[in-house]
Amino acid sequence: MDFSFTEEQTLLRNTVQSFLQDKYDFDTRRKISASADGWSKEIWGQFAELGLLAAPFSEEQGGLGGGPIETMILMEEFGRNLVIEPFMETVVICGGFLREAGTAAQQEAHVPGIIGGENVWAFGYAEPQGRYNLADLVTTAKADGDGYVINGYKAVVLGAPWADKLIISARTGGGQRDADGVSLFIVDKSAAGVSTRDYPTVDGRRASEITLENVKVGADAVIGEIGKALPLIEKVTDQAIAALSAEAAGGMKELNDATVEYCKTRKQFGVPIGKFQVLQHRMVDMFMAYEQSVSMTYMVTLKLGESEEERLKAASGAKVQIGKAGRFVGQQAVQLHGGMGMTDELNVGHYFKRLTMIDTQFGNVDHHLTRYSSAA
Repeated sequence: MDFSFTEEQTLLRNTVQSFLQDKYDFDTRRKISASADGWSKEIWGQFAELGLLAAPFSEEQGGLGGGPIETMILMEEFGRNLVIEPFMETVVICGGFLREAGTAAQQEAHVPGIIGGENVWAFGYAEPQGRYNLADLVTTAKADGDGYVINGYKAVVLGAPWADKLIISARTGGGQRDADGVSLFIVDKSAAGVSTRDYPTVDGRRASEITLENVKVGADAVIGEIGKALPLIEKVTDQAIAALSAEAAGGMKELNDATVEYCKTRKQFGVPIGKFQVLQHRMVDMFMAYEQSVSMTYMVTLKLGESEEERLKAASGAKVQIGKAGRFVGQQAVQLHGGMGMTDELNVGHYFKRLTMIDTQFGNVDHHLTRYSSAA
């Protein structure tokens, strides 16, 4: 199989790579993360100017006509530079819902704001009792005239402190864990009844706990079909898993390179520690884990357009590989750097924290092993 990239895809990679090398080094990233806002609106605006936010959208929607491969390229480079800005939340996930099931009116109203960098979106789906079950919802949306009234609570909504628009999953029918009865709604974060508690996450990002109390939305806020949104949510979250896999692969690449370079310069008993065979074996194992992760990332990206069963198995298989490899590579990188491996001034610990968070997002290794075996 030919895995080479097209000229346009290579140009996209070179563009984002060059920009991040010039504008987003590790010290800059630390300052952005520690700032009051926790992200850079200026960088986000420059992403829009470069067309990065438009990459996955069709030309009819004002985008560049890209797809999963373009998203993979961007996310890999974002992973290499530990980019904080909410590309995943706004473009991949919420933009994915609009691309897959948004009406023409919804796309016309919202996609230009995403592409232009004017609007930031976040997806509220997780609830304390639900763990990784996307259908386990206590949040409800009850019909009220021509619209709906939403009541409930969403936990760890990544990117929500910066968002002005939310996509909320809520139950419009059925039991708490039924597949039927799940619906999606567009909610203004400034709407009456929406309250948030914002906080930093362990990997230097920001999230919110969101409470919705008698929040009124119109019928035009519904994405997809009422009560039938679970397959849509699973499809878009599988797309997000593919993007997360690419981000993790980029992070592992940087950890491997940093570890090899350190072992060439750090001396013990008068020789570089990279000369010790046992450490060479560990670095080879790290490299193999990274290469396997790249292969799984390519596989899940290419299978996103196949049948639901094939897509699901590919996403879960990639998530298992990424979770295991991310932990292994991160642990080895920290250990081979010694005590300095977890200092805040060194990027190694920051990559390890991000890989740890990626493992838990949309299901950890154990969850996806079960999901894969059920599908198989």
